[in-house]
Amino acid sequence: MQVYEAPLRDMKFVLNELHTDDGFGNLEALEEFTPDLVDAILEEAGKVAQEVLLPLNRSGDIEGCTLENGVVRTPKGFKEAYDLFREGGWCALASDPEWGGQGLPEQVNKMTEEMICSANVSFSLYPGLTHGATTAIEGYASDELKQFYLPKMVSGQWSGTMCLTEPHCGTDLGLLRTKAVPQEDGSYKISGAKIFISAGEQDLTENIVHLVLARMPDAPEGVKGISLFLVPKYLPKQDGTPGPANGVSVAAIEHKMGIKASATCQLNFDESTGWLVGTAHKGMEAMFTMMNTERVSVGVQGLGLGEAAYQSAVWYAKERLQGRSLSGVKNPDGPADPIIVHPDVRRMLMTMRANNEGCRAICAWVSRALDAEKHSTDPEVKQRASDFIALMTPVVKALFTDLGYESANLAVQCYGGHGYIAESGVEQYVRDARIAMIYEGTNGIQALDLVGRKLPAHMGRYLRAFFHPVSEFIEAHKEDATLGKMIEGLEKAFGALQLSTATIAQKGMADPEEAGAAATDYLRLTGLVAMGYCFAKAALIAQGKLAGGTEEAAFYKAKLTTARFYFDRILPQATAAFLAIKSGKASMMEMDAEAF
Repeated sequence: MQVYEAPLRDMKFVLNELHTDDGFGNLEALEEFTPDLVDAILEEAGKVAQEVLLPLNRSGDIEGCTLENGVVRTPKGFKEAYDLFREGGWCALASDPEWGGQGLPEQVNKMTEEMICSANVSFSLYPGLTHGATTAIEGYASDELKQFYLPKMVSGQWSGTMCLTEPHCGTDLGLLRTKAVPQEDGSYKISGAKIFISAGEQDLTENIVHLVLARMPDAPEGVKGISLFLVPKYLPKQDGTPGPANGVSVAAIEHKMGIKASATCQLNFDESTGWLVGTAHKGMEAMFTMMNTERVSVGVQGLGLGEAAYQSAVWYAKERLQGRSLSGVKNPDGPADPIIVHPDVRRMLMTMRANNEGCRAICAWVSRALDAEKHSTDPEVKQRASDFIALMTPVVKALFTDLGYESANLAVQCYGGHGYIAESGVEQYVRDARIAMIYEGTNGIQALDLVGRKLPAHMGRYLRAFFHPVSEFIEAHKEDATLGKMIEGLEKAFGALQLSTATIAQKGMADPEEAGAAATDYLRLTGLVAMGYCFAKAALIAQGKLAGGTEEAAFYKAKLTTARFYFDRILPQATAAFLAIKSGKASMMEMDAEAF
């Protein structure tokens, strides 16, 4: 059964208690967003997620999207839900007020995104991709394009997409063939085929603004010859209303493993009119502005699905009666005890819970940095925030989606045979979660980005934004008897991360394959340490609250228990990651390709 209640108390904890010492807060530009106001926004977002979007999740999965005479129809109820969502201002939550947005902190936006993804991840893609597209347009488009397109996109009246992948090229965008031919009026004629375009066609908005990567006739080879173009589905009239069709057609919609209520399209551009966004042949720079925004959001998708899977598993574990507790009968009036009494079920539930709370804590930390990068008036803070975001973006995308998929699988395991049956609803979480490990750059690509680009950048400067606070926390609390083995475990894991960093730096300079072989394990190790740091801080806060007396003793006791589980059962994986990194590439690369 798909059940969901927004985890508002934990969200408030990571927003208001956990990261107050990170140096990214107290931003004058965001002073109006008081905790009371933020709480009210999150509570209302929770209602929308639970009451409007969740009821459409399974029905949308069953019905899916359909293509009829070149028009894509979304599942029953999606249009009405989108209209309500748009009219409520949820599309414009974090956008700049200059374009009609509400200008809320990214901290609030990301928590709202999590709730929407928990309730209905397919629905989340429609407004989510539009927000990413507006980020690229705002950062690189001409003032004329901004003035004309952003207000309608920010409001949700028009939507946006990103069109990168072609049938013959995915990650290697240097191979793309879509052409852009310049016209006398300054526009371009775009021709080519794109695949895997999320929300590429739908019946929710009156126009769709495609951001398309293409190559001009005089473009150099490879990624250095790619430009970015704004191509609307309908050419707008001067009054801003949609005009004639612009040569954008849907060849097919993909029949997918999951996210079936999200229209993933094959699009053809037949001399479609488009306008250059940014500088000629520099399209990747502009597109990566959107992609980096989307990569954090995709990580949040993993977190949202992990939370929904956890809550559904908890509900079932309390309801399902099977066997008796190993420590004695717990339900004497029933034929059996609920399965939540069994240690292995507890192992699965606690793993899911720790995954979710750890990822949410990291998400809040990164979101605070996003706000500081945008709004801080202190150059040092802005630079440190930017460095931290650059380092952690691939970690958020890959770690959160890996763990979200793990949690979805554990939920099915908790249900047993019933979990494998569609009627339970939890198998949908597995199917929906799987794509997040692939799109916006596969998790393997994220790991290569981390070790190949982020670690060596500026002589390792990005690492300092993460390593310094962790090191300082360990040093300040290593003698704290109340935290005990938590600090010891964190110190060992952090030491493994430092040694792994040195190993990769040393071996990778001589042999890039050594860095590539270590990449995935290194990203996981970085994520484990980041979660451990957040859990240690959370435990310190919880102990202080419990010692001082609090009306919320149950919440802080649960926080402390989850932290202990993390250090006992999950953080030890850091040792395995370190040993794998240390082993090098030999056993991975020595077998001849013909022997596989």
